Amino acid sequence: MTAASDEELLRAYQEGDMSAFEVLLSRYRRPLFTFLLRSVRDRGRAEEIYQDVWMRVIERADQFRGDSKFSTWLYRITRNRCIDHQRRMQFRRHASLDVVGQSGESLGERVATDQTAMRSTLQQRIGAAVEQLPDDQREVFLLRQVQGMSFQDIAATVEISVNTAKSRMRYALERLREALSDLEEHAHELESETHGL
Repeated sequence: MTAASDEELLRAYQEGDMSAFEVLLSRYRRPLFTFLLRSVRDRGRAEEIYQDVWMRVIERADQFRGDSKFSTWLYRITRNRCIDHQRRMQFRRHASLDVVGQSGESLGERVATDQTAMRSTLQQRIGAAVEQLPDDQREVFLLRQVQGMSFQDIAATVEISVNTAKSRMRYALERLREALSDLEEHAHELESETHGL
């Protein structure tokens, strides 16, 4: 059963095979939750939407006609739940700041701490830059870069043309490059500072 396609599993579930649904759930648990977490940037909210998405899959399983891949249909449901969430949260902005202070470290420990802090800062900067993308560009970026979806699947999920999906991706990458242009400079500085140690 685990070698069956998503569409075959959904069909088996529609015919009453609960184990088929469990295989689908297992197959998409990590990628779907990762997508949600990066979309809403709040673990509790992501978990809530994740549960809601699977409830909708259960409720609407009989509506799946096979015109698209199961994954496209699943991500379309997920996308719609994220859009609903963003509308509700439109006026609430959450900022997360992780401050770590350490003392009494050797030079080696200090360098390791600085490098860890820089990686953390880098992740925060990239996350913030992705969050600042217009919704349509961020959505395509996450589906492509995080979920590894093809432009054809993205187009079907978001209900746009393939060319529009590619165009949104190109604009997203241009914006990210611009927003993060100073990071390459800092990486070279760190490398020269730690090279002689």
